[in-house]
Amino acid sequence: MQALDHADICVKNVHVFNSYFKAFFPADVYIRDGRFLYIDRKRCSGIRAAEEMDGAGKYMIPGLIDIHMHIESSLVTPEAFCEYTARNGLTTIVSEPHEIANVCGKDGILAMIESGRQSPYDCFYAIPSNVPIMGRDYETSGGTITCEDMLELKDTENVICLGEVMNYREIIEENDSEVGRFIDLIHDQEPGWPLEGHCPELVDEELARFLYRGIQSDHCTHSIEELKQHFENGMFIQLQDVMVTQEVIDYVCENQLYECFSFVTDDTFPDILYRKGHVDAVMRKAIGFGMKPEYAVYCTTWTPARRMNLLDRGVIAPGKLADFVLLDELNTLHITHTYKKGRCIYDINEPEHEKPEYSLGGLFEDTVHSRKLNLDDFTVYAEGEDRTVHVRVMKINPGNNRTEEIFVPMNVRGHILCWKETDCRLVMVVERHGRDNHIAYGFASGAGIKAGACASSYSHDSHDLIVMGNNEQDMMAAINRVIELQGGITAALDGRITAEIALPVAGLLTRKSVKATAEEFDSVRAAFDAQGYVHINNIMNFCLLSLTCVSSLRLTDRGYLNTETFVQPPLYEEPDWRQSAA
Repeated sequence: MQALDHADICVKNVHVFNSYFKAFFPADVYIRDGRFLYIDRKRCSGIRAAEEMDGAGKYMIPGLIDIHMHIESSLVTPEAFCEYTARNGLTTIVSEPHEIANVCGKDGILAMIESGRQSPYDCFYAIPSNVPIMGRDYETSGGTITCEDMLELKDTENVICLGEVMNYREIIEENDSEVGRFIDLIHDQEPGWPLEGHCPELVDEELARFLYRGIQSDHCTHSIEELKQHFENGMFIQLQDVMVTQEVIDYVCENQLYECFSFVTDDTFPDILYRKGHVDAVMRKAIGFGMKPEYAVYCTTWTPARRMNLLDRGVIAPGKLADFVLLDELNTLHITHTYKKGRCIYDINEPEHEKPEYSLGGLFEDTVHSRKLNLDDFTVYAEGEDRTVHVRVMKINPGNNRTEEIFVPMNVRGHILCWKETDCRLVMVVERHGRDNHIAYGFASGAGIKAGACASSYSHDSHDLIVMGNNEQDMMAAINRVIELQGGITAALDGRITAEIALPVAGLLTRKSVKATAEEFDSVRAAFDAQGYVHINNIMNFCLLSLTCVSSLRLTDRGYLNTETFVQPPLYEEPDWRQSAA
């Protein structure tokens, strides 16, 4: 046995966060072989250190841990993402790559894992559990993940949990689904293995059934009543930015629920990442609403580590990984240094180091298998004589990502729906994975682009092509440019492209750094704003119009889906349908 009378590094004169007391104490910190050796509060240890570093009175906190996020939302590769986010204090993430899984299947997941091996910190992964979310009758993905795939992935290095179970209503009913089979096997083979949830609006008996299956976490947007039920029933809550409100922070602080939740990011687009930060930005927001910084740190280090059974981190204590962050301001969480296993991976005084180009080993750069559209494709037909029908419309709320099903009277002339006579915008989803190029039509109102058009190959979660606009010419320009780019997000006005970002890797990712990607994304965001798309996160909202696990009316390449009833309703109803229904 080696004597523990020497260390590799001693960080002197720091205020050390103690997770057990949720408080800071002055100390010197000794590190050996990438782990904490001794936290010397008396500051008189005889341990010899090969290197001494003056902490200059800074605050030392454990490295930040984000256990629910999707790297693909940053639109960069895992290697590019992790290189950049060391500055945000991250030393551990758990990424769930269901975006690329929906395009490229298991091979896409394995490529993301391989890219993550280049990370300066620990990049763990969750197994995508619903690919596609609703199955081929409801939407068309490029990849499929089976129970057998999940079992194989579980034995892959750095895979540590089951990703969010998004078809939450399926899981509470008796069925032979792929994820249901996997969950049953996990209960038998490895009880306690983390199973992550996604259950917006689930309460009462349905919530109990979901929890009974062993899925014990959720990260969705909730009312206080929903949130209260989830806490009361023992669910571990993951609070993302949209859920960090004055009401929610007051609720968790007043009830001292710090053991029961962590802060996460879920989806962070590159401009937000570059301008505001990552999970550190979510923490700052909570502190701004009155949460003590000590509790914000606790819920981004200790609690997420325990949730994921990562018992070697999330605390500054002997024997734990020497993952830590130095702050020169506590309330603003101003990060000056990030250390992983005792090695500095970010120093605010050092210049940035970025590669000129990133990729997933050159893979998945030909995944948009759709013909270019012509003007005839934007004509929406209705059989029968001239009349007025009641068209189903997705009403977009500017404050959240849920849609409301409404009906708008629309004239039919010459077998064509005259949608431009209303204030509706046409929405189309085009299958792009090379199966049948099917086109589905729908309409949107409320928030949404007002002038011109926008299009994207990044459209949750099957990532078919989606386009929205108020005229055919701009819609055609926007979507055809996405096809030319082999993936991207575009905006068009007066027949020309006003902004674009290319996403050539799986139609989801750039080959560029976070900074370069953010700068290109800024122009697209500005175009969405200029063309009247008023929403708290307009590009994300647009990309979610095809997501089949968010209420209530969505559009996939198979047509409309009511995500609460699982009914695929028609585009329009006849004039007397309300009387017939009554």
